[in-house]
Amino acid sequence: MDEERLRDVGSAPLLTVLRQIDTLFPVKAGQKAVDRAAFPQLQTQKQLGISLEGDNRLSRTVTYLASIGVISLVAIGVGADDKDPDTVVPSVNAPRQPGLPSKEYYKDPKIVARYGRVIGQVLEALLEEAGPNSTVPSTSSLFFSQSAELVERILLFESKMAEATPETEDAQDVTFYYNPLTFDEIRHLLPQLSLLHVVSVLAPDAPHPSKVIVGSPGYLKALARVLKETDAETLQAYFVWKTVQSYAYKVEDDALKPLKRFNNELQGKDADATEERWRTCVRVADYGLGWILSKFFIENAFSEDAKHFGDQIVSDIKIQFIEKLKNAQWMSKEVRDLGIEKGSYSCLLFKIGYPTKSPDVRDASDIQEYYETVNITNTTFFANALSIADFDTKHEWSALGKPTNRDEWDMTADTVNAYYNPPGNEIVFPAGIMQKPVFYDPSVPQYLSYGAFGSVSGHELSHAFDSTGRHYDETGNYTDWWKNDTVQAFKEKAQCFVDQYEKFTVPNPSGEPLHLNGRLTLGENIADSGGLNAAFAAWEKIEAMHQSQLLPGLQHFTKKQMFFISYSNWWCGKIRPEAAVNAVYRDPHAPTWARIL
Repeated sequence: MDEERLRDVGSAPLLTVLRQIDTLFPVKAGQKAVDRAAFPQLQTQKQLGISLEGDNRLSRTVTYLASIGVISLVAIGVGADDKDPDTVVPSVNAPRQPGLPSKEYYKDPKIVARYGRVIGQVLEALLEEAGPNSTVPSTSSLFFSQSAELVERILLFESKMAEATPETEDAQDVTFYYNPLTFDEIRHLLPQLSLLHVVSVLAPDAPHPSKVIVGSPGYLKALARVLKETDAETLQAYFVWKTVQSYAYKVEDDALKPLKRFNNELQGKDADATEERWRTCVRVADYGLGWILSKFFIENAFSEDAKHFGDQIVSDIKIQFIEKLKNAQWMSKEVRDLGIEKGSYSCLLFKIGYPTKSPDVRDASDIQEYYETVNITNTTFFANALSIADFDTKHEWSALGKPTNRDEWDMTADTVNAYYNPPGNEIVFPAGIMQKPVFYDPSVPQYLSYGAFGSVSGHELSHAFDSTGRHYDETGNYTDWWKNDTVQAFKEKAQCFVDQYEKFTVPNPSGEPLHLNGRLTLGENIADSGGLNAAFAAWEKIEAMHQSQLLPGLQHFTKKQMFFISYSNWWCGKIRPEAAVNAVYRDPHAPTWARIL
């Protein structure tokens, strides 16, 4: 990465994007350029340009921002319909980050005050760099004379949005977020934004869908009220600020330093800390061209023998999980039988290592065809990011109106993670997680691989029956296939997890220790427990057939102890107190130390 060139280019490419926002969402159009004021105060909704009559500037701006990967007023995307998983439908949700990392931060006046100062410093610095003749929003002296007032209005707008967003645990609950509505019904909730326009532009070749999955109708209704109270200059400034936040790390410029320092401080880092450049390069490559990186990764770090051993472990875990389902007396027999069918080889799909379709990461020509519309050069880092965002958006929205592509993966092969996809009833284990110290060669004592990777396998399988997975049947349909008595028994058992984890706390630099959210982490905690249980049973069966050896220097531990040491070692790590607080607000996983107690 040519850092010197990045510094020479500075904020110029970002300013070009900001000019596009000014073109799409001008404030006080018709003035002479020389007299044009920054974000002029307008008085009526008609002047705001956000009514459905005629040209809808708000819709065009939100659409443009979505096309370059900037989430503004709403988060819009497509995916499998939970109640018809072979069909792809659009969805609209509240943004997870109105500006600060989560809604809880807006309740801390000290953080909000610091955040406001950062907004003012960054925007003023960018406008100074743009020069007096630029068409970048707010380039006139009016911004500098009224910047404090405008920043206050941006903060007020964001805080109102944050207040309207659903709680994190609700936003991840299918019984809360699955609200299929028509475009007309959405228009009545949020008349200022034409979602039909947004979808038509992002998916021009797709037939108009009959429904949109709305994550929170209450948020859309509240957003309509907030927009009605908000002037155009504040909206334009908000769009500019969201774009700056989204692309700040694609720019090397002193104007962005206050934002980067603030982000570091929120994570508990030294304000001037910078990521090692090789980490930045790998992260950017994996995010933008992940399947290319995956090809090199599997060629150098993943063998067919590893794939076969992974298949064996997953198969062993599944067998033990089915046995435990058979003995789950709290389930009715009908539900138990359906659960066994859901977990059977004919229904539950396992994807291990890497995809062989969409694209086939072993085939360079297939990857080249996959990325053929991405334009990458070694001299235009910012333009590369825009090209990748454009590709990602078009690729995602090209699925609308077509059957769900069940060959696609949601994680690249080098990713150190795994996931269960309820509508697909599938579990995916990328090659990245099948590495030491999680996954070992079969010649190594298998209590190590079963303790770590086996527990991960059981964890993902348990998701099929946790607080979310239980709502999906063997075909991936969101439906109530559990009988009332089984649901009630599940809730009683689940409450034990909620109560236990809510007793745990993390240090809070801003005040009293912060308790974990037992509801938010419920699904992951159930999966940890179920996965570890099934993995241990699977290992004991293997150990009974083929005795493993104790490792040199560790003979004072029993094999059972080594199984749990391997499991615990997988969760070793450190986290700064500030980052731990953020995780409590947003992360459905409990802190790593709480996952091994």
